[in-house]
Amino acid sequence: MRDSRRARLILGVLLTAALVILTIDHRTGDNSPLRPLRAAGAWIFGAAEQFGSGVVRPVGAFVHALITAPSAQERIRALTEENARLRSGLVAGRLDAARSSELKKLLGLAGAGGYKVVTANVVARRGQPGFEDAVQIDVGTDDGVRSEMTVLNGDGLVGRVIRASAHTSTVVLLSDPASAAGARLEGGKEIGVVHGVGEYGRLVQFRLLDSTAPLTRGGRIVSFGSQNGRPYVPGVPIGVIERVESTPGELTRIAYARPYADLTALDVVGVVVQGPRRDPRDAVLPDKEGAR
Repeated sequence: MRDSRRARLILGVLLTAALVILTIDHRTGDNSPLRPLRAAGAWIFGAAEQFGSGVVRPVGAFVHALITAPSAQERIRALTEENARLRSGLVAGRLDAARSSELKKLLGLAGAGGYKVVTANVVARRGQPGFEDAVQIDVGTDDGVRSEMTVLNGDGLVGRVIRASAHTSTVVLLSDPASAAGARLEGGKEIGVVHGVGEYGRLVQFRLLDSTAPLTRGGRIVSFGSQNGRPYVPGVPIGVIERVESTPGELTRIAYARPYADLTALDVVGVVVQGPRRDPRDAVLPDKEGAR
């Protein structure tokens, strides 16, 4: 009982003192003699609050990360897929633009030569029995394509059809060692034969039948044409002579030409389903600057 009374007495004295101190501090304002004590208390409690916040904040961030992790992963996945779609669309746009340009060149060449063509895409590169260098295209007999038809692109002669099914055809390229096409020098009547020599289509061999006819580097070659235009129609640009071999005492002369058509990177091609009414001669050759 005595201890209880003493405790109440002490508590009453402390409350009275606290009220007196608060009254004095409030009335004296900035001139309060308790201002240093108040500042010290504010610093102590402020430091304690910052410490507690520094401890609690990382824990809260960790808990928030755990809660939002599934949605964040889903958002990342969605952004990744969207990025892939945009990139795919950009690539497709570039491919479409490139193919459109190739198709325009092809139709320009066909128009200049008077060739009626069925356009096609090269879908595979594959060997065939008896041939090393052949490709598959996505048109066939349903499109009017038959074997032994000329195949070209916007730059020049590509090869000939050797097999056609309903929807696809196989084309042997001019670069194949087993391939042979009649050819003629630009501006004259000197004729010869172009053979593939492999070398990844970089060069073809031109054997001129008249060993006395002039044959020089830079000369241009066009297709001579076959009977009834099969397998080759006349006037299609073949290539430019890069090297002439010395063949003394032989009945023919040999040169090597760089094909106009890039036979290693074929995409859009045309199958000539109807040849020209007249031989276009040199009309389809590009000018010296490369434009048609």
